[in-house]
Amino acid sequence: QVHLVESGGGLVQAGGSLRLSCAASGRTFSSYAMGWFRQGPGKEREIVAAISSTGKFAYYADSVKGRFTISRDNAKNAIYLQMNSLKPEDTAVYFCAKGSSIYVGTENRSYDAWGQGTQVTVSS
Repeated sequence: QVHLVESGGGLVQAGGSLRLSCAASGRTFSSYAMGWFRQGPGKEREIVAAISSTGKFAYYADSVKGRFTISRDNAKNAIYLQMNSLKPEDTAVYFCAKGSSIYVGTENRSYDAWGQGTQVTVSS
């Protein structure tokens, strides 16, 4: 069973940057795609970015393309989300998620383990 722990959230002004980290337990981390999701106030959880098991392929939601970068370090069992040019509409709880296969999925059902989330607040 994989245990995921996010860190790096906080309060930042619009235009600023944050880097989220997700530490994963388990020896098979490198066998699965990973993703970042977010849930804003009064909104459904949505995918932000995802990365394949090897890190060669990445997916980004249109709303974050060009601003966010997902990466992974399989040697450290970790994934990251570099968030630049943050906007107030990026305010949300951000969740790390483990995919159920090596391939990137864009829906919640493609992921079978979730972290507790980290709050990101962007002030205007």
